[in-house]
This record gives sequence, C-alpha cells and structure tokens, in this order.
Amino acid sequence: MNRARSSEPRVTRVRAAAYTVPTDAPESDGTLAWSSTTAVVVEADAAGHTGVGYSYTDAAAVGVVHRLLAPAVEGCSVFDVRGANGRMRRAVRNLGTHGIAMAALSAVDLALWDLEARVLDLPLTHLLGAVRDGAPVYGSGGFTSYDDQRLVEQLSGWAGDGVPFVKMKVGREPSHDLHRVRAARRAIGVGTELFVDANGAYSASDAVAWAARFADEGVSWLEEPVTSEDLAGLRRVRDRAPAGMQVAAGEYADSPWVFEQLAQGAVDVLQIDATRCGGITGFLDAATIAAAHGLPVSAHCAPAAHAAPACAAPNLVHVEWFWDHTRLEPMLFDGVPARRADRVYPHRDAFGNGLTLKAVDAGAYAA
Repeated sequence: MNRARSSEPRVTRVRAAAYTVPTDAPESDGTLAWSSTTAVVVEADAAGHTGVGYSYTDAAAVGVVHRLLAPAVEGCSVFDVRGANGRMRRAVRNLGTHGIAMAALSAVDLALWDLEARVLDLPLTHLLGAVRDGAPVYGSGGFTSYDDQRLVEQLSGWAGDGVPFVKMKVGREPSHDLHRVRAARRAIGVGTELFVDANGAYSASDAVAWAARFADEGVSWLEEPVTSEDLAGLRRVRDRAPAGMQVAAGEYADSPWVFEQLAQGAVDVLQIDATRCGGITGFLDAATIAAAHGLPVSAHCAPAAHAAPACAAPNLVHVEWFWDHTRLEPMLFDGVPARRADRVYPHRDAFGNGLTLKAVDAGAYAA
C-alpha cells in the first residue's frame, strides 16, 4: 500500500496571477459601486497536466497562494484534494480563514480538483459524480446604476432566451425600487420569475416591509435583505415574508459552521460560492449541510467554476448567470461551458473542467 501511494502523481507546481477587467459600464448594488472585476487564476501542475481554478477577489490573493498555499500542497498526491484543502486551511490559520485568504484557497482547490480529473483523463463531472447533465440558471444583473432602458433590455433579453428567472439589484435608492421593479415586471411578463437582491442594504424592519411590497409585484426571491452576518435579522425577515417568497443568503459564508447557522432557520435557499467557501470541497460540504436541513442550494456567481459541482449537488436549484462573470470568463478562458436556454452544461467531451487560460489575451489585463 505504501509503495502504491508513493507512486501516485504529485503536485509539482502551483502558481497564480491576477487579471483586472473593466466593466462595460459603471455598476452598483445596494451597498457597493465598482468599475472593474479582478479574477485571480491558479494553475496547478502534475504529471504533464495543468489544472485551472480561479476566484473573484483582490490581487493580494496571489501573494497568499505563492507564499502559503503553494508550499502546503506542492508534493501532495493529486488524488488527495481534501487532504490538501485541510493543509491549506492550516497554512492560513494566522491570516484568518476568511476573505482574501479563503478566496485564494478556493482558487487552488478548484485547480486541484480539475488537475485530478485531467490526470485521470476524466471530465470533472464524471469525477464528482453528476446527478444531472446541465444545471438550471437564472439571469443576474439589473444593477442599480442602470437606467430603465438598460435594465429592461438586459432582463427581457434573458427572459426571451428562455431563462425562467431573472434578478435585479435593489436598495441603493429605496425610493426608486418600486418603480424599477415594476418596469422590470412589465418587461419580462408574467411567465418569468423576478428575483431581487438588496446586498444587505435594508434593516430587518425595512426588509419586512419591502418584502410585502415586492410580493405585490410578483417578486418571488429576496436575497440578502439584511447583511448575512445578521442571522437574527435574516430569521426575522424569513419568518415574516409573504407566502411564496424565498429568502436567500450565504454567498459570503466560508466555513461549515457558518453554513450550519444559516441553515437553521435563517434562509429558505442557501447560496454557496465555490470561489469563496473553499472551492469544490467547500461547495459540496455546504450542499450536504443544506440537504441535512431539507434546504435547496443555489450557486453564487462564477458559472464556469460552478457548472460541474452544481451538477453533482442533488439539492441544487440553479446557478447564477451573473452578467459580469459571463462577460469576463470567455475573455480569460477557452472552453467556458455553454448555456443553452435555461441551463449551463459542463464539459463531457473534455478532461477536467475544460478551461484553459488564454495567456496572451489575459495578459492585457494583468493586475
């Protein structure tokens, strides 16, 4: 047995680089405004293969990968991704296993799962054990910085493509929220579900009142009505929201303990972000926690990273087809999974996740 393990392929090199891509227009939500998006891309090598992972975070994550995470996993068996994940968590202990450190760790974990699949000559979906061929998506954008024309064009475009759910941002200027929601509803018609995302902009009391107003306009999903750190506030909103409205949160959760707290009555749908919660390892663990509480899960952003693990989670309801990331990912990678109508389909005719960094194209955006 020891001889067999010693002959397993080992991770020989882990490297990272950051790329900052300007948005196509100024963007904002209920609590933040931005004009660019930074992706930190990790490549991991073994046995003549390269695995690719990434996270949306600050360029400072590159240093975390090179100084702490690469030394923790280089030399590890390609077939021991969970063990490598644990070693990385210990390596960043003194930084705190949150924020930039966890985003960096997540990118490496994604690359390691991809690397294992490539070494085994398997699509990543086969390695993870897919329960569906393609994952349902919802269109996501509708930034508060958009005028009415851009808002309705974007949301109605997805609806016209057969996407059954679309999401818009609210909360920056509450006095405008009902007008914007009504404009969106008219544009998408009654056959498409409308989601809203406050990004923690409301107090719990205000969120309860807004939930009732939004429900009158046919809104069926209220995301982060209060900050996700306010578990009591989330429970209050969930308990008092109108029947048929789902309260969702979890996109910033980064450990099993946080997911467990959210699953105990704070949300109707648990959101999971593999680029923040520890990669595919963390994503699958969080989905299992949600399942133990009878909750569905939704993958937050980064659709190319989520396509395969989303197809492996039995309790998944959809993947966020986020405007910024669906625009950026084909700029940085070849092999981005395709969306056909209401689903994103991970590769089954390529090894791993099918992604390859466009080194020359991406170089124009090097941070």
